[in-house]
Amino acid sequence: MAGQAQTGTGKTIAFLLATFQRLLTEEPPKNWDKKQPRAFILAPTRELANQIAKDAELLNKESNLRIALAYGGKDYEKQKTTITNGVDILIGTPGRLLDFHKQHIFNLKSVQAVVLDEADRMFDLGFIKDVRYFLRRVPEPTERLGMLFSATLSFKVSELAYEHMNNPVKIEVAAGEAASDRIEESIYYPANEEKIPLLLALIKRIEPSRGIVFVNTKRAADRVWGFLESNGHKAALLSGDVPQKKREQLLKHFQDGEFPFLVATDVAARGLHVPEVSHVFNFDLPQDVEDYVHRIGRTARAGASGVAISFACEDYAFSLPDIEQYIKHKLPVMSATDEQLEKPQAAKRPEKRPPQPQHKKQGDGANHKRRHQPRR
Repeated sequence: MAGQAQTGTGKTIAFLLATFQRLLTEEPPKNWDKKQPRAFILAPTRELANQIAKDAELLNKESNLRIALAYGGKDYEKQKTTITNGVDILIGTPGRLLDFHKQHIFNLKSVQAVVLDEADRMFDLGFIKDVRYFLRRVPEPTERLGMLFSATLSFKVSELAYEHMNNPVKIEVAAGEAASDRIEESIYYPANEEKIPLLLALIKRIEPSRGIVFVNTKRAADRVWGFLESNGHKAALLSGDVPQKKREQLLKHFQDGEFPFLVATDVAARGLHVPEVSHVFNFDLPQDVEDYVHRIGRTARAGASGVAISFACEDYAFSLPDIEQYIKHKLPVMSATDEQLEKPQAAKRPEKRPPQPQHKKQGDGANHKRRHQPRR
């Protein structure tokens, strides 16, 4: 089955329920040694893999299935030991799982359910060769359940589905609407030097209960975070070079409400479910139209409503026509002159992070090609 639905509508619980049902109601394969995974779930990023594992643990309270999580950046030996001890459901990112598989830590011969989540992101982050490697090593499509989920089903994703699945059923939920109708969207046209004063003015007027500010580069993230902090708005900073342990701590602080704002690059745009995000600010318009949908999908989750405010500045305004064509509606235009722009306090500088060791694959695309650099 290949499924498409708006972000925040419950794709994760859909494939987890189907996976649990398969494992609990069908006998394991005859060749199963009671240690190899019976379900295999691939996700493009560490954050998404973590979120899937957390949801799986909630479902597992009465099922007593063994769940293992593997992703790059931390706990190498711990993850390896957990898998070696035996696992029913193996969840992870392609880089770390490929490493373990080539070391013969696990095999895929007993898999009864395979899930590929956010397949379009796998292509974007350069993981598709790894994905095909795994799909060629699971049992034939007629011998296992195959599920592919994504917020967008492009031609290349559909081709992947038909190549490795048994005549899959295609399910689209509100596919004609790329963005949720529960999100109030708007666009401002500030000059580059007006963006920080405009953001601070909007925050002062609106007083968001919990907001995410999206930017396109790490440098911009550092700058925006510094201005928020120096002007009295406590914020967490999340970008691709933040170590995994620090990422998890920052996200927990944000989820717990200790920081009312999160400044993030697109590493945070997919797979994160943070309750009660009231506002999303696109400080930089994304250069990929699908990323716009995933960013604003961090609000208005699970039936709630939300607000998405975007800035079409001198550097990124060229992305707007493609975004509006993709979401099939024009964004209401607001005037920056209607806001009382104030001169901000000087930006606080983030603490310098020690250089991180460069690994070929960390499981979140951090060291793959950068897709959101400003065009010159």
